[in-house]
Amino acid sequence: MRGERELTARALLSGVLLGALLTPCNVYSGLKIGWSFNMSIVALLISFGGWRLAERSAGAARWSEKESNITQTTASSAASIISGGLVAPIPAYALITGSQLPALQLMEWVFAVSFLGVWLAWFLRPSMILESSLRFPAGLATLETMRDIFGRGREALLRVAVLLGAALASGLVKLAQTMARLPESWSPSPLAAKLTFSLQPSLLLVGFGAIIGLRVGASLLAGALLAWGVLGPWLLASGRVSGAGAHGPLFEPLVGWLLWPGVSLMVSATLTGLLLRMARGGALRVPARLPAASAPALAALVLACALTVVLQVALFDIGLWLALLAIPFALVLAAVAARVVGETGIPPIGAVGKVSQLGLAVAAPGQPVTNLMAANIAGGAAGQCADLLNDFRTGHGIGASAGRQTLAQCCGVLTGSVVGVAVYLVLIPHPQTMLLTAEWPAPAVAVWKAVAEALADGLGSVPASARIAMLLAAAAGVVLGALEARPRAARWLPSAAAVGLAFVIPASVSLMMFAGALLAWLFAARFPAAAERFTLAAAAGMITGESLVGVAAAVWGLAAA
Repeated sequence: MRGERELTARALLSGVLLGALLTPCNVYSGLKIGWSFNMSIVALLISFGGWRLAERSAGAARWSEKESNITQTTASSAASIISGGLVAPIPAYALITGSQLPALQLMEWVFAVSFLGVWLAWFLRPSMILESSLRFPAGLATLETMRDIFGRGREALLRVAVLLGAALASGLVKLAQTMARLPESWSPSPLAAKLTFSLQPSLLLVGFGAIIGLRVGASLLAGALLAWGVLGPWLLASGRVSGAGAHGPLFEPLVGWLLWPGVSLMVSATLTGLLLRMARGGALRVPARLPAASAPALAALVLACALTVVLQVALFDIGLWLALLAIPFALVLAAVAARVVGETGIPPIGAVGKVSQLGLAVAAPGQPVTNLMAANIAGGAAGQCADLLNDFRTGHGIGASAGRQTLAQCCGVLTGSVVGVAVYLVLIPHPQTMLLTAEWPAPAVAVWKAVAEALADGLGSVPASARIAMLLAAAAGVVLGALEARPRAARWLPSAAAVGLAFVIPASVSLMMFAGALLAWLFAARFPAAAERFTLAAAAGMITGESLVGVAAAVWGLAAA
């Protein structure tokens, strides 16, 4: 609508505040289970509900669709900051080198990676949004939700109420565990506890299970039974992993072996599927024409590229030509990731990260730090770019200004960089002793670290039995990845990525996520209309409530220390 409010101070400030609130949720869940949540719809619902109440109670000006779009764009850009490396290459770097970057340098790094992603998205927008038939399902879902709530305001308030109620319940459960020091899990036997088979009262895991669906949830369960129920006992009985003198779960010694086949399965499946989709969909097609670049946009892209190059050299002593090589890698991978997201709605962040690591290993063999951090630039910028194109898809649907959305995205990534790094340092002050443990499995960290070490040291550093398991898992991943690339066949197959993920997280996490997926499926089967309206809101509330209380508990513990 011509003349409709758009980039207002209240819209931008609402997005910044919501981004600061929601960013910790993705940092927390990323370190717990390796997954994050697109916060666009959450930010949309909360901002709409808040400003509609302000209209009725305080006589505020009417909240518009375009203001909602600015708010959700800013907030989602902030919450997607983990693409910048906070839950994968940055912790992996700390584990490999034994050193942690200071807070300010970490903020600069994460911002630079994400800022490059913003301008890659700007230059890919014409070919991906305006001149193609790509749907960008996540952006389309946000657009449909926006139209729905503005058409039926009461519906939005109901969804906000469900979200807040679920957040309150989830937060209270986590608070009870923290303050009353209740048991965090229950196991049927000591052996089950050692193998990490237990039940956790975690509504965050239930919420993620409700979002991922029954197929992925069942795949996690199958992977957990294979890894921790079959291979785990065999590793202990054969002496390949020692559990002597250990009390409690044997997650750390077992995952040191299990991560190798798990990583192989995930990497081979995701790369195979990505290559097949690229071949079928022409993901590497050069656009028919490049967009006309205004001087400010071109200057911003050059600035973003220069910033990433300078920081690679200054912070990690990466050679100049290798630092420059990360830029074309980022452009190519951004085009690939954007096309895959546009077709399927699934961000291939894991696959893009592995492609960048493998590609840079050819240019810099035996250099794990270069491999990690240059690949962080390429893969992180590509991931951020693909996510932000969903926002552009939403904005395009309501006639929003792309330039104003880009400004909102820049504000979002700045907010996310500051808040995300602060939360990460509070949660993980000592990466060497805290990560890759039952409390903080950090599966994405395990994958990046394992790939960097294998590329640097060769497979000779991997136990012989694990190498055999890697080959078998890689072969299975190729087959499953090829079959999953066929949409009609994928629904009947296990998710290879989920099965592999179950190898690097405690079985208890997979059990609870399967429980959430099963509950959501049963609810949808019995009450389909209610499930369509409220499942996402309830799941988002569960994730948000536990995450925020978990972060607050960490801050409290740090202050009390």
